[in-house]
Amino acid sequence: MQVRVGDSAACVRINGRANFTTSIDFKKLLFELEARGFRRFTLDLTDCVLMDSTFLGVLAGFGLQSPSGPDGGKGTVIELFHAQPRIVDLLENLGVLGLFQVVDGSADPAKDTCPCESPEPEKPTREEVTRTCLEAHKTLMDLSPENAARFKDVAKFLAEDLQKIKAAGS
Repeated sequence: MQVRVGDSAACVRINGRANFTTSIDFKKLLFELEARGFRRFTLDLTDCVLMDSTFLGVLAGFGLQSPSGPDGGKGTVIELFHAQPRIVDLLENLGVLGLFQVVDGSADPAKDTCPCESPEPEKPTREEVTRTCLEAHKTLMDLSPENAARFKDVAKFLAEDLQKIKAAGS
């Protein structure tokens, strides 16, 4: 991930595959930027080829906790710049596309921003990864009955795995 910031806007470029391994750092980054006062987030997805369900769930969770629009609480806006059609379809099929503004065009999404130190990827524990995956899938399941049917087995497996991990660490 590459990060650029302006007065109240942040642009995060996501390259390659956005998956469960990158979702933890992504989640921390978004909430840290929001805590620092940023209210406009542009996710440059020009070079993002795929998002897995965990990453999509983390993204949806941020969108839910940061309502957008003039009457949307904190007034946070999340733009998806140059999202590949496959990613837009996934977001639509999961019922979360409405949380975001899809933006195409030739304008540079990082205009009026300057480079910000990108966070060093952390090596999360197995428990952190499993917990994040479970939370992301629960978020998606809570959003629609179709998602509940899609992800119930995954969520059950992750919940059981998380219990085993915690028991082994005790």
